[in-house]
Amino acid sequence: MCRNIKTLFNFDPPATDEEIRDAALQFVRKLSGFNTPSKANREAFDTAVDEVAAVAHRLFESLETTAHPKDRAEEAAKARARNAERFGAKQPA
Repeated sequence: MCRNIKTLFNFDPPATDEEIRDAALQFVRKLSGFNTPSKANREAFDTAVDEVAAVAHRLFESLETTAHPKDRAEEAAKARARNAERFGAKQPA
């Protein structure tokens, strides 16, 4: 799966429509192999993004969990720490 697609379910505050659409766009880009589709493929590409985003919305509405919502800032800090460990800390400029 594309590494740029982030988990969006069970966060406080919830994922925005823009975040869901961005994830749908990344998913369709990965499936199609197009970063930017040609004029001939633009309509099909945009329709796919809209449909994937709609399915993601329905998925989030139907999922249930007993886990407490994750804090966005805390999860971002964990991701930065994992990246620093994996790739090494960047030196200040």
